[in-house]
Amino acid sequence: MAKPAPHSTHVVANQVPDRVDVDEFAASPALVEGVARFDAAWGVDELSRIGRLVGGAAFQRDAELANVREPQLRSFDRHGNRIDEVEYDESYHRVIGAAVAHGAHTSAWADPRPGANVARAAAFMLFAQVEPGHACPVSMTHAVVPALRQQPDLAKDWIPSVLSREYERRLGPGKAGALFGMAMTEKQGGSDVRANTTRAVPADGGWLITGHKWFCSAPMSDAFLVLARTDAGMGCFLVPRVLGDGGRNPFRIQRLKDKLGNRSNASCEVEFDGTVGYPVGDPGRGVRTIIEMVARTRLDCVLGTAAGMRQCVAEAAWHVRHRRAFGRALVDQPLMRNVVADLAIESEAATALALRLARAHDEDVPDSEAACRRLATAVAKYWICKRGPGHAVEALECLGGNGYTEEYPLARRYREQPVMAVWEGSGNVIALDVVRALTRQPDAVAAVRDEIAVAAETSRPLSALLRSLDARLVRALGRDLDDLAFEARRLTEDLAVALQAAVLLAGASSAVADAFCASRLGEDRGALYGALPGGLDVDGVLARA
Repeated sequence: MAKPAPHSTHVVANQVPDRVDVDEFAASPALVEGVARFDAAWGVDELSRIGRLVGGAAFQRDAELANVREPQLRSFDRHGNRIDEVEYDESYHRVIGAAVAHGAHTSAWADPRPGANVARAAAFMLFAQVEPGHACPVSMTHAVVPALRQQPDLAKDWIPSVLSREYERRLGPGKAGALFGMAMTEKQGGSDVRANTTRAVPADGGWLITGHKWFCSAPMSDAFLVLARTDAGMGCFLVPRVLGDGGRNPFRIQRLKDKLGNRSNASCEVEFDGTVGYPVGDPGRGVRTIIEMVARTRLDCVLGTAAGMRQCVAEAAWHVRHRRAFGRALVDQPLMRNVVADLAIESEAATALALRLARAHDEDVPDSEAACRRLATAVAKYWICKRGPGHAVEALECLGGNGYTEEYPLARRYREQPVMAVWEGSGNVIALDVVRALTRQPDAVAAVRDEIAVAAETSRPLSALLRSLDARLVRALGRDLDDLAFEARRLTEDLAVALQAAVLLAGASSAVADAFCASRLGEDRGALYGALPGGLDVDGVLARA
């Protein structure tokens, strides 16, 4: 009897190989060039080590597992004692432990020098490119330093642990390193933190806090900055999870939030009931104090979104180079070339502006840079974070049906990107912050305008946009604030694309800068990706993707 024929339908052909064992730093020209351009070339060796780590198969597997094996709340131990702990998979501990070990949290504070925030931003982006959830506590730990410095006694006790590169998962005394979280919003107020009802009253050696926080980020952290009302007004308090005697501070986790994305990172509702806190900053000026932290985490939202865009471009570009359809590689199909090049342009513009803003946060910059970052960070936070989800879904589509499955990273990324637009001020909050800066901070407006004006001398489309912005800014100074608020999003959007164009024209790839100006400035621009006009150096753009 003849043997049965083999199952020829099971032969796999035309599938794309896994994108593993890549140096993610070296593979991103925008990141490599930005690090050098903004005075952080001294950090290239370390960034290369990080690039190889996060591009490896083991780290990528941990990134996947950390999101599949989600954090679990343990309210009690087996004896019935209330412990309110969040358990994470070992994969998560390996990811965040590596980020801390490489200084993605506080290296810029530990070793301040020209470009320190750029090197730290690049490290943060490389880790967040592959596993974004852990970046939340990493970001907040970085951002808490300027707030702590307003309270020297607390800074003395906490900053050495914050700067440490030691990671320990346990809650308890004697830890070398510490992570910080934040608890601001409440269910009745949300972004309107001045509506908070959580109360703090003085007690021996500290304050006692009572209230409910609707969102508390990274509840496994060692300490938190918390807003609470006092007789003097809204105060900012440091709330440790473990007290000096080793006992647990009351920190009642009510539930973990069931979030759209950001699944590897826990967020919770928490009840404070006679919880010990220590004042940070001036009494009654807690919002101003915690804004010092928020300003840094807003920049990290930009960095995190740019990191996600880079992952999207890398995966899409890899796929189209290895997949064939209709007789040729996808990368040779004209319309696919347009789409991937357009995605790459968006990614490079986000990366360039993010690193430029990171440089403005270094301690050696002049006052004009500090003024520029006040307005430019809000502008970038609004626009780049808003662009993230649409960018992710277009990249996902490049992979076809595979992109829509959980076995590939872009489905996870698509769910992740919206959190950057929501966290630390949703779109309306940020756009209104931009309006306030435009009307109250003339030095910030002048600094941003000057940067755009210099680049506009070499670009007719940018020059035309600047004239339009100038006219609208002049009109804004004499208008009712409500009327100006109604147009705040459009004004913020135009400022953002003008800033991105200026940064690209001042030192990025000419292929990318020219394509950005041709496709993003002026009236003749597409609403979706893949609408680049003809005559651009698409080969040059794709070679960088």
